[in-house]
Order: sequence, then C-alpha cells, then structure tokens
Amino acid sequence: MSKYTKEDILRIAEEEDVEFIRLQFTDIFGTMKNMAVTISHLERALNNEYIFDGSSIDGFASIEQSDMFLYPDRDTFEIFPWRPQQGKVARLICDVYSPDGTPCDNDPRYVLRKAVKQAADMGYKLNVGPECEFFMFHTDEAGLPTTMSHEQGGYFDLGPLDLGENARRDMIFTLEDMGFDIEASHHEMAPAQHEIDFRYDEALKTADNIMTFKLVVKTIAKRHGLHATFMPKPKTDNHGSGMHLNMSLSRDGKNIFEDADDVNGLSQEGYYFIGGIMQHIKAITCIVNPSVNSYKRFVKGFEAPVYITWSAKNRSPLIRVPASAGDGTRIELRSPDTSANPYLAIAVCLAAGLKGIQEKIAPPASVDCNVFEMTKEEKKALDIEALPGSLLEAVREFEKDDFVRSILGEELSHKIIEAQKNEYKEFRSQVSQWELDRYLFRM
Repeated sequence: MSKYTKEDILRIAEEEDVEFIRLQFTDIFGTMKNMAVTISHLERALNNEYIFDGSSIDGFASIEQSDMFLYPDRDTFEIFPWRPQQGKVARLICDVYSPDGTPCDNDPRYVLRKAVKQAADMGYKLNVGPECEFFMFHTDEAGLPTTMSHEQGGYFDLGPLDLGENARRDMIFTLEDMGFDIEASHHEMAPAQHEIDFRYDEALKTADNIMTFKLVVKTIAKRHGLHATFMPKPKTDNHGSGMHLNMSLSRDGKNIFEDADDVNGLSQEGYYFIGGIMQHIKAITCIVNPSVNSYKRFVKGFEAPVYITWSAKNRSPLIRVPASAGDGTRIELRSPDTSANPYLAIAVCLAAGLKGIQEKIAPPASVDCNVFEMTKEEKKALDIEALPGSLLEAVREFEKDDFVRSILGEELSHKIIEAQKNEYKEFRSQVSQWELDRYLFRM
C-alpha cells in the first residue's frame, strides 16, 4: 500500500510551494532520465497521462512503437532540499508502460520488480546494502571535468589531508534531508576517492536510493566546484570504485541467512544463495561490470576481486561473509562497480541466488587465504576460476548463459549484447595515450 495518495501529493506540493516536478526513470545503461512538468500538470502526471518517445531512449522501444507512458510511483515523491525555498522542485520516480497499459519489458525497474515478485512468491524479501565509492576531481576553466586533485588523502584520512571532507559532509546532510539513513562515510584508498554508506533496504527501494544517491553526490560536488564521477577506474595507478552489494533474505521479518550454530554463522539457504550466484557469476559480470573501463579495476594489487571464490575469513574473495551475527548476517558481493544499472544488477543477483536455493546449489569450499598470493598450480588444484577479464569476455559469457538472459528477457538481453559489443569494438579502434607514449618516438 502506498504511503501517499494522489491527494496527499497534490496537497503537499501546494503547501510546500512546489513549482516543478521531475518525472524520473532509468534507461537500460543506468542513466537517469527525466521530464519536468509544472505544478499545474501534476495531477495529469499522477493520472499516468504523460507520454515520451521511447525510441529516443536507449533500449525502450522501436520507432514504430515509440509512445511510452510514465507511471509515477507515489512512494518516491520527494522535494529536492538543494533547490530554492520558493518555487521548489520535487521528483517522482516512474515505471515505464506501453500504450496498452502493460509494463514495458525493457524497463530496468520492471525487471527488478519481477525478480522481487519471484522472491515474494517463495516467501522471501531481499534486503540490500550498497557501498558506493566515487571520486571528486577539479574542473577546468570551462567547467569541464578533469582527473586532477590537489589532495593526497588515503584510507580513513581526515582533513586537512581529505580536501573533500566539506563536500562529503554536505552530501550527507542533503541525503539525510531526503530520508536516507547514513551509516558511515570516509575517505577511500585513492586520493580524491570517497565512500558514503547508507542503511540497507528492500531491493527496489535500494535501487531507487542508489540512483538518487548518484544525483545528490554529483549535484553537491558541483556546488563545491568539483566533479563527482562514478567511473570505475579513472586513474591508472590508483584503486577503482566499487559498489559492493550486501544482501540478505528475510521471511516473516526474520533474517533466514542467520544460523548461530554454523561455523560461519550462515544458514543452508545462505550457502545455496552463494552457490547460485557463483554458478552464474561470469554472465552476471556483464551486468554488474557493464563498461570497458570496469575491467581496468580488476588488476592485482588494487583489492578488487579477480577470482571466483568465497570466504568468511579474509577480505579478498569475490563473495565475503562479514563477521556480523543475528539480523546483520549477510553476504557481500564485491565485484559490482558504480557504473552498473542498480535495478539490473540487483535483479540478476537475486534471481541467481533464488535459483541456488531452489536447486540446492552448494558453493565450492571456501578459500580462506589470499588468492592473489597462490601459485597457478595451487589455484588449478582448487579449480579456482577467474572473472571475465574484459567486457567482450563478459558479453560472451552472458550470451552463453540462458538463465541470466531470461531474467532480463531476450529483447533487453539482445540490446545489451549489441551495445556492449559496439562499445568494445569502438574501444579497440582507439589509439590511446599509452600507445603514443610507448611507440610514437620509437617506431
């Protein structure tokens, strides 16, 4: 049941002097889109009467079937705290519908809704807590982003080493004004890199929150004269930005991953959930690491996982079982990065985990030592495989995995495959600065 009725939103908008409403939705590549309407047309928007050209948005519709409708989710009504106090701006996150009144199959939010319903039909609810990392860099004289920063802060450093501390604080205040429960924030490993962690929530709400989080971070950074980027690896010699996903399933309000009698504190369903994700992780990588740049993050020495392992004892594997007992019992998938579409990323992880439970897919034995220090022979003896090493490898794994493609549907899967192959082809055709530095004067 929605917390807001249509009448509630109309009343609040009038009382708060809202003048503009952004009708927001997300394309298949995780880019937020929006249509702005004035307060005089809010009721029309709440009646699901706004149409947009779906053929002009990546992945939604062909030119022959271009009209798509925006159906606002009333629970997502929020007034932007950074806008003017008179003539305020609010937003509504929307689902995308076809003219016949059915949900658009290619809408990422609908893909996640279907996965959430599958879980509900099995009696489960997925809770997700993301750890979102990002960089803040200077802009040039024209206001364009650079990769320059004056700071040299490192992990958990504070001001004056952490020159982004004030901007990060304002981001937190803004997020809290919008209802976020901020659990922690800190400077990350690389200079100019930051992390803000907000409390877990149910799957769809968390995906919405990630999109809102990105908007707030970019907006507040710009107000401080900085550019915030969620690019996975903007600097060659520094760590990249991840988006670790902490996941747990509950039934009737109880965390079913908890088992106090287990050596790792994890229930059998928790192990099966891990097993399902590990079985399909190569194809899932195409979704949770969707850009050419994503694979620059998977480099030894920069902490991102490379090998398909799990452990409750060390921090280097693909999947970690944090040392949290009781209601905090969860699994942490460490490979996703912040360029991922959160709706699709959470959907494929949830569906694969549920398959693990349904089919009782046991994960391999845990690897409790640092995999990066193991020899090739040791890894081979334990049958340890690596994640795809490039976007093209990940796309090929996605093409082979009928199950993961079925989560997205064939049409959306085809659009993603085509787009990512084109991106990789374009990337391969570019002459990089590294090549110029290495070869131009020598050849």
